[in-house]
Amino acid sequence: MTTLGTDRAGLAVVTGASTGIGRAFAHLLADEGYDLVLAADEPAIHTVAQELQAAGRSVVALEVDLATREGVEQLHEAVAVHPSPVRVGILNAGIGVHGRLDEAPLDDQLRLVDLNVRSTVHLCVLLARDMVAQQEGRLLLVSSIAAAGPGPGHAAYAASKAFVHSYAEAARHELADTGVTVTSLMPGPTDTDFFDRADMEDTRIGQGPKDSPEEVARDGWEALVAGRDHVVAGSRLNNVAAAGAHLTPDPIAAKLAARQTEEVTGT
Repeated sequence: MTTLGTDRAGLAVVTGASTGIGRAFAHLLADEGYDLVLAADEPAIHTVAQELQAAGRSVVALEVDLATREGVEQLHEAVAVHPSPVRVGILNAGIGVHGRLDEAPLDDQLRLVDLNVRSTVHLCVLLARDMVAQQEGRLLLVSSIAAAGPGPGHAAYAASKAFVHSYAEAARHELADTGVTVTSLMPGPTDTDFFDRADMEDTRIGQGPKDSPEEVARDGWEALVAGRDHVVAGSRLNNVAAAGAHLTPDPIAAKLAARQTEEVTGT
């Protein structure tokens, strides 16, 4: 297998690359010598591409809606026609929805499932086929420590990340003899636009301490290079929280998690 991080090491794909963890991954992979195909659903993705092109790398920016089948296929077409072989896939695109399930907009919850779950499966399969054909490649699926237990207040989000983590672990086993590795990245609260976009800025978790996206990306990269099955990124407290959620009965874990998504404005 080609050594990761060598100059012109191949092509890396990063979704949700306009801000936060995805943007941090894009910068990291550019520094490691990869050509890039970056995707997001907002114009800021072109600004990120301009930043990275200044370093002399080939950078393709796609403003696409990965919550749709067409968006995923448009992204993969850009990968397929790129002259560099795809070596790394960072499947990071995702959104959150805050609120009780019968009160939060249904369309928002279904869009979350389409983006966090459906597009992850769709793109993972397409990239895995490319990588298996060339007998090398590394995939990183961004889950969350929210995957470790039920998540009242953002039930669809927590469930979607549990799906992503389980899917990554199973995919890793299925691809074990192909030269392709799969890693699940499980960040805790991270200083990104997530809480603003999910309307969670006034919750306990939204107002609490957060890791930097650069730290999370670095932890994910090191786990990817090492071929690890998963990594809980960021603060040591994230490891404690994830382990505690696994050991706590679901009804109690749900009650504890619900406190983190309660609004605390004015207290």
